[in-house]
Formats: sequence, structure tokens, C-alpha cells
Amino acid sequence: MQENQKKTATEDSQSSSCSQALLGKQKEHEEAPTPTPTSTTSIGKKLPLIPLIFLIYFEVSGGPYGQEIAVGAAGPFFAILGLIVFPIMWSIPEALVTAELATTFPSNGGFVIWAHEAFGPFWGHLTGSWKFFGGVINLASYPALCIQYLDVAFPVLSSGLPHKFAIFVSTTILSLINYSGITIVGYAAVALGIVSLFPFLALSIVAIPQIDPSKWVIMGQKGRNKKWKLFFHTLFSNLNSLDNVSTLAAEVKKPYKTFPKALIIAIFFTVISCIIPMAASVGSISLDLDDWINGYYADIAEDIAGKWLRSWIEFGAVVSSLGLFQAQLSSSSYQLLGMADLGLLPSVFGVRSTRFNTPWVGISISSALALSISYMNFENVISSVVHLYSMGMLLEFSSFLWLRLKFPAVERPFKIPIGTRGVAAMCSIPSVFLLYVLFVANGTQFLVSGSLTVFGIAVYFVLKLLRKKKLLHFNNVGRKLVDEHHLGYYDEIVK
Repeated sequence: MQENQKKTATEDSQSSSCSQALLGKQKEHEEAPTPTPTSTTSIGKKLPLIPLIFLIYFEVSGGPYGQEIAVGAAGPFFAILGLIVFPIMWSIPEALVTAELATTFPSNGGFVIWAHEAFGPFWGHLTGSWKFFGGVINLASYPALCIQYLDVAFPVLSSGLPHKFAIFVSTTILSLINYSGITIVGYAAVALGIVSLFPFLALSIVAIPQIDPSKWVIMGQKGRNKKWKLFFHTLFSNLNSLDNVSTLAAEVKKPYKTFPKALIIAIFFTVISCIIPMAASVGSISLDLDDWINGYYADIAEDIAGKWLRSWIEFGAVVSSLGLFQAQLSSSSYQLLGMADLGLLPSVFGVRSTRFNTPWVGISISSALALSISYMNFENVISSVVHLYSMGMLLEFSSFLWLRLKFPAVERPFKIPIGTRGVAAMCSIPSVFLLYVLFVANGTQFLVSGSLTVFGIAVYFVLKLLRKKKLLHFNNVGRKLVDEHHLGYYDEIVK
């Protein structure tokens, strides 16, 4: 009995000292640049709060563009209600989980690290595969969307070689901007966000004298069935991916303070930027739900104010696409860097620029894959993004809960202020929705996401063999980020 008490006391002492050691490491990380094993000697500036908020904003939605579909699918009342309720049920739990884990493990790689630490390298790699494939598919759509808006002014770009050349040039230029540094990308996101929202501010102000609030509670249209699947898909697609920013946690200034603030502010900013234009537009025009399709805000702007506002909103859509591209490319490239640092990918994937300290290999690979996809007929492929994302998020919530159970003594700079049962209940609601998304997926989505999953698993075992044969260079993490004897993120990497 006495021996057990002594053993328990010793373990508690070790746990306490390890937690203090972690806290010390975290303070060191906060005050000094984080060295990365595959980076070069140049150390870049860290992202402060405001640029991080706008990067998250573009990771999530990039503005009201595309939200028109929700009104057409379920009517004004449910569309406005959805923009209020869905963030509470989905976005806030995702943000809280991201804030807790990103501040506990403030290293590049984000959700890959969380799954790796909870369940092992295979699951870390699988999470990374799902999120990366979904990311580059999304990435491919943004230059194409920009060119689609420019087709009106330059019809020659609508098809053929000029169309492909325009996509190549736009992808290359946008990738070079990303190469110039994460701080530049962050402040560019601020400028792009403000410019893309100005036309909607103008639309809302011009619409005020014509608003009829009774139109906000219209629940549908006689003889027209609601399209609930499309409705939920639209809300989900425009209010998720808050966790993407976790892949560049080491690039954030004072992440323990900055991440929680940035995530919550970004949610409110995103919701307000979507609700106000929707309410103003719905209340100021005659309603025909068949008209509410993607791009209808431009038609509303012309009806209310004239062609000048229509052109401004279309210009804002192009600007928003630029911000979406920059945010997604940053997330994908730093994810590859983090996986290389963790030893899940060859170390070359984490090489940084000597001048800008950016992961130029990750940027090049992500951009090249996105460019290849953009030349395909990828309408069916892009529909699988939500499926890939949903599988990744289920594993992410599972990792969060398991780390809470497995390592309760870990010092968490930001901790969701409820117990294990409380966070399990919090995660259950979005998890049920994720299962619904997977259940209603069509055959093409299952085929594409299933094929990419098999491919990701095959890559894992091929890389494992190459590592064993020493045919490629990998970073070997000397100790896990978290284990029973070291309750903190890694501080030792053996090359």
C-alpha cells in the first residue's frame, strides 16, 4: 500500500514537473522564433492578430459569395436562421477545439500532429492526406473562378488555349505572392478582405430605404419543395475549415494568446459579413426563389443601384478568390512542411526559402497539383472535397477527445472550460452532422474520396519502406510530442 502511494506520488511529481517544463518551453516559443529542422537560416516575421483573423476569414468563406444558394434552397427565414444557428452548432466547437490543440502544440502541421499524437503516425498521415487532397482540389477552383468572372470583359479567355494560359499565369503569380512570405500574405489578406466586402457594404446601405422586414420570415414559395441537402451543404461549405490555419501555428506571434482571439473574432466577422447583405437583399426586392443561385447578388445590385454596383460586386468576387487562394495555399504548404518536420514525409518537403523563409517546396508541389487538376473536368472531383473534409474532421474530433483522456495533465495554455463529458457532448453535435454528410454523399464522391484514401494509405507504406531502406532522407523525431514521460511538444529532432 505504501509502495503504491509512493509510486503515485512520484508519478504526480513527474507529471507536475513535466507540465512545468512544457510551460517553460511554451514561453520560450512565444518569445523566440521557432527553429524548424528543415528550414534554412533565415527567420521570417510572425503573424500578428489582425492578419491571422483575415487568413481565417478566407479559409472559412471569403465573404457572402455563394450564400445565395441557401435562400433558393430553403427560403429567406431558414437561410438567415441557418447563418445564426449553424455557427453555434458547428463553427464555435471547431474553433474551440482548434484553439486548444493549436496552443498546446504550437508547431506547423496542426491537425496532422494531433492525430499523430493521439493514434500514431499512420493516422497522422491519413489525416494529412485527406486534408491535403481536399485543399489542393479547392485550390484548383479559385483561379478558374477568377477567369470565369473575367470572361465577361475578355470573352477570348472563356475556352481553349487562352483559357488554359490564363489559368497558368494567374496560378503562377498567386503562388509567387505566397512565396514572398506569410506576413505579406497575411497583410494582403487584410487588404483583399476589405476590398471584397466594400461592395456589399454599399449594397446594404443603398437597400435600407427599400427593406421590408416581413420578407425575412418567408419560409418558402408555394409549389416549390425545399432542397435541404443543398441548403445544409451550402452552409457547411461556407462556414467550415477553421482548423486549416493550425498548420502554420509556428508562424503566429504569441500563439497562446493570438489563436483563441483570432478564431472567435473570425467567426463573428464571417457571420456578420454574410447575414447583413442577405437580410438587406431579401428585404428589398421581390422574391422569386428560383432566381437565388450562385452570382445572384450581382443581379440584385444592378436592380437596386445600377450597373456600377453590379460591376463592383463582380470585381469583389475576383478579389475574394485571390484571398481564398492565398489562404488555402499557405495552409497546404505549411502542412507539408509540418509533416516533413514530423518525419511523415521526406525532409525535402520542408525546405524553406533562404530569402523569405517560406516552404517553397510545399508551395511548388501544392500549386503544381492544383494547376494539373484545374486543367481537368473536375466538377465531379471538387464535389468530393466536403467528403474528404468530413472524414478528416471526424478523426480530428476523436484525436481531441482522446488527448483529453490520455493526457489530462498536459499544460494547455488555452483550455475549453468544461470537463471531458462536456467536450464530448460539444463534439457530438458536429460529429452527427459529419456522419450525415458522409451518409448522403453520392457515388462519385465515394469513388473519388475512396480512391484518394487508398492512394494516401499506399503512399504511407511506400514511404515507410523507403525510410527503412534509407533511400530517402527523413527527419527522425527523437521523442514524441506527447508521451507518458514528456508531456509537451517535441524539443528534440535527430536528423
